[in-house]
Amino acid sequence: MTMDLPPGPRTPTFLQSIASWVRPVGSLERSRRRYGTPFTIRFLRQRKFVVFSDPDAIKQIFQAPPDVLHPGEGARILEPIVGRHSVILLDEAPHMEQRKLLLPAFHGERMQSLSGLIAELTESELASWPQGEPVAVHPRLQRLTLEVILRAVFGLEQGERLDTLRSLLTELLSFGDSPLSLLGTLPTILTRVGPGARAQRIGAQVDELIYGLIDERRAAAQGGEDILATLLAATHEDGSPMSAEEIRDELLTALLAGHETTASELAWGFERLAREPRARARLTAEIDAGEDDAYLNATISEILRLRPVLPHAEPRLVVKPVEIGGRVYPPGVSLLASAWLLHHDPDIYPQPGRFLPERFLENPPGTYTWIPFGGGRRRCIGASFALLEMRIVIRAVLARYDIAPARARREHTRRRSITFSPSSGSTLVLRARTGDAPHAAPPQAPAPAPALV
Repeated sequence: MTMDLPPGPRTPTFLQSIASWVRPVGSLERSRRRYGTPFTIRFLRQRKFVVFSDPDAIKQIFQAPPDVLHPGEGARILEPIVGRHSVILLDEAPHMEQRKLLLPAFHGERMQSLSGLIAELTESELASWPQGEPVAVHPRLQRLTLEVILRAVFGLEQGERLDTLRSLLTELLSFGDSPLSLLGTLPTILTRVGPGARAQRIGAQVDELIYGLIDERRAAAQGGEDILATLLAATHEDGSPMSAEEIRDELLTALLAGHETTASELAWGFERLAREPRARARLTAEIDAGEDDAYLNATISEILRLRPVLPHAEPRLVVKPVEIGGRVYPPGVSLLASAWLLHHDPDIYPQPGRFLPERFLENPPGTYTWIPFGGGRRRCIGASFALLEMRIVIRAVLARYDIAPARARREHTRRRSITFSPSSGSTLVLRARTGDAPHAAPPQAPAPAPALV
């Protein structure tokens, strides 16, 4: 056994950072081809990362004791947006307690109650999509998923406050288009000018509005089915309520995690389906029949395999020496389970670049070979919500429209903060379906993900 880090690119940290932003997929795959798995990479203002794509090693990472690997500390880059109380950034006992407080908001019955809302908002959004001309659907899907999560989080009806919050969050999220979003806490000079200053100013306005909603709902002692109501009713193990700061951080976490990732995954899904007539025809026939979701579920699994929006599971910071794959890693290093590299391993998925939903008809996704939602104790708490929304939106789009790519070349991957999205916004040409194919009813909510506590 050795405590030396695996080999990796020797180019300066600055150049590795640029490559990760400009060629996010190419830089990853090039490193694996040259150095194998695992390999070590370095980025500006961050600890060294060791990237893994071997299922056995990933299993060891996901099963490591919570006092050995700290995913929360490994994800500190997100703190300026989601806040220090976010469940994403907590470790050990504080993480588990906060996770338990959030679980009721994502229970299967609660998800089922949202099906009608998601279907209604989806039909309203789709009715505005232009036909017969190129249209980038990614920004329109962002608009839809933001509307869904705003209503699910706050229970707000149409009105000035919803409009204001929607506008502010849209502008705040645009900061993800800047490489500065990968630096975490910005140097002081970058908070005074440019995108960093704008993000801080808008963030303060978002906070003011959210704290106002928390105070108003708490004073009115209002119940409800939204996530805010769940958090206001939650109590810690000592009986104390969640603080306004805790609630704010969890609301921002739900808003950001439940909006950007799902919109990008749907955009990738339609970009792929538009170029796969065989899979699209089979899926459309299943949707029209309205009897079985087997191929739809397999299609969603394949979308999440082929184009994981989060290229890596949450980084795990080593706080105690840990052995992974026969090598001991010292404190201060972050371990990355790479969903992208794992999902494109030909030894696990033959012809990994092809879109083949049939992979998942007979064999369900593996715990350590399919990780778009991470894994272990840190598996995404909103996975069931994301899957439900994808099912409803895909069914609605294919029931209403025939879709085709607007250009011959496939869209490449672009970086948007920590996520991957289609380079041209998933630009399609939509045409109304001919014939009398029925619009499919909203699907049943999937079984809730297991509470890995």
